[in-house]
Amino acid sequence: MATTVTRSEQHTSSTVRKLRNYVNGQWVEAGSSTLEVRNPATNQVLAQVPLSTRDDVERAVAAARAAFPAWRATPVLERARYLFKVRQLMEDHLEELAQILVSEVGKALPDARLEIKRGIEMVEVATGMPSLMMGNNLEDISHDIDCDTIRQPIGVFAAITPYNFPSMVPLWFLPFAVATGNTFVLKPSEQVPLSSIRLYELMEQVGFPRGVINLVNGAHDAVNGLLDSKGVNGISFVGSAATAKYVYARAAENGKRVQALGGAKNHLVVMPDCEMDKTLSAIMSSSFGAAGQRCLAGSVVVAVGDVHEPLKEGLLRSAKALKVQDGMLEDTDVGPVVSTNHKSKVEGWIEKGIAEGADLILDGRQSAAASGPGCFLGPSIFDNVTPDMEIAREEIFGPVVSVIHVKDLDEALSVVNASRYGNATSIFTTSGKAVRQYKYHVQAGMIGVNIGVAAPMAFFSFTGWKDSFFGDLHAHGADAISFYTEKKTIISRWF
Repeated sequence: MATTVTRSEQHTSSTVRKLRNYVNGQWVEAGSSTLEVRNPATNQVLAQVPLSTRDDVERAVAAARAAFPAWRATPVLERARYLFKVRQLMEDHLEELAQILVSEVGKALPDARLEIKRGIEMVEVATGMPSLMMGNNLEDISHDIDCDTIRQPIGVFAAITPYNFPSMVPLWFLPFAVATGNTFVLKPSEQVPLSSIRLYELMEQVGFPRGVINLVNGAHDAVNGLLDSKGVNGISFVGSAATAKYVYARAAENGKRVQALGGAKNHLVVMPDCEMDKTLSAIMSSSFGAAGQRCLAGSVVVAVGDVHEPLKEGLLRSAKALKVQDGMLEDTDVGPVVSTNHKSKVEGWIEKGIAEGADLILDGRQSAAASGPGCFLGPSIFDNVTPDMEIAREEIFGPVVSVIHVKDLDEALSVVNASRYGNATSIFTTSGKAVRQYKYHVQAGMIGVNIGVAAPMAFFSFTGWKDSFFGDLHAHGADAISFYTEKKTIISRWF
């Protein structure tokens, strides 16, 4: 894909670009060391990303802090108008943004387009902030006394985002933060910074006042710098459960608001009365779309009763038919995982499953694409998995599915609820009774009924439970308005 040199990058002595931070309305150099950004399908070096220091982070935070008073005083309707322009630019550049996403993450191009559209939907919802941010009031709470509750912005918010959705996840946070009147610092994943860089280039065209939106590249030092900075009022994070817990604890210790979205081990419960063909299609998309690198991916299939054998055969047949290849090809079903290191990690999990005694009925390591230069793995399926096995309990984050056989729905619920995670789950059935029992008793935040990926729209919140979320207020939807604002209650009497 051809690239254009912009203010966000510079040429090094070779043809590889070195990326820059965006601070106070300018693209600035940062860090003394860099990491390579590689295309996981070809292993080609795409860019060098700087590893920002704490000083780099503080410069961005200081710019955001300085910009806050004027931005807070900007009428909410005017703040929303900036987002209307962001939305239009994203629409105009949708294909370009999708191709950048594929080049650095590897997911299939149709999936990438859908990710960009989901990000646009976040911006669309945030443009409604003049209504969403309204408070409430009541006159005569006592004789000649009225009461009003209003919402006010808080200050500087930061987001630390993951590699698997580099276009969508930053937009879970940024539009809501700035529309409510806060200023913002984004720290994208150092593995996939290009999508966020291009988004900020587009937002630069919109003309946000200097310091309202900032971006710092980097790894651990940048993360800790944001968690410790006295100038940051709140942190949003998406990543593994262990890191989410760390972010939550360290940020909270420093007096910040925190929403930390962690890992997952999502169960897909299949009942004997399911619509088999539609169920298989949903499982393929859920389990192997984005090469399984989704916090909403269905990684454990729970076969209830006598559906086990026909389901196993269907899973095997359907998975073998998936095309494993470069995500830039329109008919790709499974692209590469994000890096060679992650490929090795997933392969290690496959070996772990074999050692635990599960039956590997489809080995993705044998895929023709897996032997090439890219980071490809085909779908892998384990049968006869037991709930105590590590492959059934821990997040693999790759195209690997474990099949557990249970006798009835009660046992299925026991298996699902025993997990330390509670992000999402789905049930496949034609029985309303089974659905009601499942959604009533299951311990997870997002429930799908005959839907493989139970992903809420922008106007609902992303409601993970247990070790899948640390905090009180979730991402986007109504929770976002509460997270980015503070309530103020005024009790008035006039003589």
